[in-house]
Amino acid sequence: MLSTNTRQRVEFLCSRIAKGAEVDLNDLIFLQKLADRNTTVASWLRKARRVAVNGDQPQDSLDEFMNALDIGEPDPSDHLSGPQDPDSLADWFTRKRKWFRGDG
Repeated sequence: MLSTNTRQRVEFLCSRIAKGAEVDLNDLIFLQKLADRNTTVASWLRKARRVAVNGDQPQDSLDEFMNALDIGEPDPSDHLSGPQDPDSLADWFTRKRKWFRGDG
């Protein structure tokens, strides 16, 4: 459980990330360490990163639906698109092992 002060700090930092505003490195380190231990903070941080990258999505769009469910990777450079050969698919899934175990 987060203290009120910690929750407010996390919400403030996530809102700055979502707006694309500058965030101090120490604050980013604090957020990531907390996100590694707290699934709620991890979800807030992923959502903030999605908004920063993609902007606000229309209310009834599939992207907004996926954002609301916290599905998918916020970093578009980690997305697979187009036909893939078996080796590149195996490599991508190997890097996602932590995600498949439910650790992150």
